Amino acid sequence: MSDEVEFLPYEVAQKIVGAVNEEEHLRELDRRVLTVYAKNGKELCWFDAEDILKDIGAVDSKKDETKEKAVEYVLHHIPTWVIEGLDIAE
Repeated sequence: MSDEVEFLPYEVAQKIVGAVNEEEHLRELDRRVLTVYAKNGKELCWFDAEDILKDIGAVDSKKDETKEKAVEYVLHHIPTWVIEGLDIAE
């Protein structure tokens, strides 16, 4: 069994993702996450916001340009396991 994560094709991610929202981590104070929701509102997965900002080289998380880059990054990194049990037609 491989530990390497496989990602959905970008086009598939665009079809199933309805929103990427920055939210507070449920158990850790002062930690932000980017939660990914399907178009039907179902939570698909989440990413550590600080890690994403580092990966895209962002300094200011409040800029619209940074938010757009973060969403694009997320759409390219949706793990394939999120579609298990998800009706893609939803």
